[in-house]
Amino acid sequence: VQLQASGGGLVQAGDSLSLSCVFPKQTFDIYGMGWFRQPPGKEREFVSHINWQGDKKFYADSVKGRFTISRDKNVNTLYLQMEKLKPEDTGSYVCAIARRAWGSENADDYEFWGQGTQVTVSS
Repeated sequence: VQLQASGGGLVQAGDSLSLSCVFPKQTFDIYGMGWFRQPPGKEREFVSHINWQGDKKFYADSVKGRFTISRDKNVNTLYLQMEKLKPEDTGSYVCAIARRAWGSENADDYEFWGQGTQVTVSS
């Protein structure tokens, strides 16, 4: 399963970015999805997840109120809208397909992973 994330870049603190992740049609409709990130020199960490219907969304405390996860079945795409970015948001952002209809904070609950897109926030 190929997952393609895009939208990363170099921005200043306070700026916004929108990440996208295109999923294969056959997996898109019935599984939860999530975003994780790996800051430089640190372990991968949970960012946000969404259920298959798109009506249940969860966020890490560090991004709550600033990031918004969504999905569009018409174009087989998962999104992460990031506002008021901070230097500590810097990292490689990865999208993933869960093993079931809802997402999870636990990386072990995800079956397929995409390649990361780099987000760098300067102070």
